[in-house]
Amino acid sequence: MAQKVEALVEGGKASAGPPLGPALGPMGVNIGKVVADINEKTKDFEGMKVPVILNIDMDTKEYTIKIGTPPCSALILQEMDEEKGPGDNIIGGSKSLKMESALKVARMKSESLMGVTLKEKVSEVVGTAVSMHIKVDGKDPREVQKLIKEGHYNALFEG
Repeated sequence: MAQKVEALVEGGKASAGPPLGPALGPMGVNIGKVVADINEKTKDFEGMKVPVILNIDMDTKEYTIKIGTPPCSALILQEMDEEKGPGDNIIGGSKSLKMESALKVARMKSESLMGVTLKEKVSEVVGTAVSMHIKVDGKDPREVQKLIKEGHYNALFEG
């Protein structure tokens, strides 16, 4: 019989304390190993709350970990080292999301994005920058989406 445990943990900093410890203790699994595995899988989300789903086989005590991802907008803000969205006037502002960061976010969100290719997924991330009023590589993100479609960033996607 399998048991499911859902928790929200800080990326790379899960501990044997609440919420995991009290939920896992009665199940007889090695809490230290579970926490270490969660921290390894969530290390890229440091400083963010990450949804974690554990499926534990109560007979064998084996488990699988499924990591959710924060919203694309939160990952973009993390890449820009910002805590809040910049507001409606950022198109004329000086802060900008680097294309390499958009690529990193696309890889992190890969499973939940609709695009088939990495190029399409990066374009989706840039689309989120449109709605957040954030420049990408110092340009209006709609212009960057057009450049992506025309192949100007192909070398970045192949690397």
